[in-house]
Amino acid sequence: MTALTTIDKDRRGEELVRQLLAVWEASVRATHHFLTETDIVRLAPQGEAALRYVDTLCVAYDGARPVGFMGVQERKIEMLFLHPDYFRRGLGTTFVRHAFQELDVAWVDVNEQNPGATRFYERMGFQVFRRNECDSEGRPFPILEMKR
Repeated sequence: MTALTTIDKDRRGEELVRQLLAVWEASVRATHHFLTETDIVRLAPQGEAALRYVDTLCVAYDGARPVGFMGVQERKIEMLFLHPDYFRRGLGTTFVRHAFQELDVAWVDVNEQNPGATRFYERMGFQVFRRNECDSEGRPFPILEMKR
């Protein structure tokens, strides 16, 4: 595993975005059991846009293959996804520690229906301070807002 690499917006080409979307999809299928197939298909373009435009995009590689990524904007982790083959191997912790040390992150939102993510962020020092019945797009997926 290589160190985390920050990818500038102008270097987020088609191939990288395609590879990261594959990581996103594998991760979502392994953790977001509340989503239907239709939900996943509908969310993919939003994920693609986020990958292209989030202010800071950090990517972890295994050799030349991206295996995880984190997007940060305005001191908030907007997305953190790992390929399931890399779950519980310390990579998520590496991303969050980097976010704390290098990016001054203080916030994250978590799907309430993904309790593993909530527990992970609690272990990393975040606490729930607000619950929203719907996500930012008004879909019926409760969101827990967490702060450090």
